[in-house]
Amino acid sequence: MNLNGSIALFQYWNRLRAGRPAPRRTEVEPADIKALLADTFILEKDTRGEAVFRLAGTRLCATHGRELKGFSFPSLWREKDQRLVSRLIHGVFDQRSVVLITYEGISRSGRPCKFELLALPLDGGVEHPRCLGIVSVAERPFWLGSDPIVDALIESIRIVDPDKEMAALASRTAITPPSLAPIDLDRRDGLGPLGRGRKVRHLVVLEGGREEE
Repeated sequence: MNLNGSIALFQYWNRLRAGRPAPRRTEVEPADIKALLADTFILEKDTRGEAVFRLAGTRLCATHGRELKGFSFPSLWREKDQRLVSRLIHGVFDQRSVVLITYEGISRSGRPCKFELLALPLDGGVEHPRCLGIVSVAERPFWLGSDPIVDALIESIRIVDPDKEMAALASRTAITPPSLAPIDLDRRDGLGPLGRGRKVRHLVVLEGGREEE
């Protein structure tokens, strides 16, 4: 795994499990991962045994342009991949496997965006298996959240060995996705030759403009 969101959630999950195949679902404290919540999700099995969203973060829902709670998880993927995705998630439910998927999301207007998805098992007992996961974006384009992702094409799949992954992460540099909002502007220098700017929500307002005669 390469993206900070995946790495942070994996490390949190790994600390909680403390050597067990999976931590109990009651051990997960949302306050501990509040910086990740907008991109996280929890899956459960419905009455038909299908993986559905029990919870989904606000940014994840905005990425797909809809509230995901109750929706089928495999339905987010291209039809030819849905059976494979379903089998992978049932491996998380039943065999306590850890799954990493990299994929390309396609927006309604045809724009591509690269994502990394991490799925982690939670122990909810035999009757209530759960999956904790996160979707991280490699680069956050300006349109993400307004032009919904409507299709997903798998690029790679990896079944992760948690113990080996912890050792590998110690020597790997994480990639931080850029922020959608221009919060990193140097306020002392404003916007260089364009003049000083101030941020209003996700926009930068440039001071000055047309002068009256």
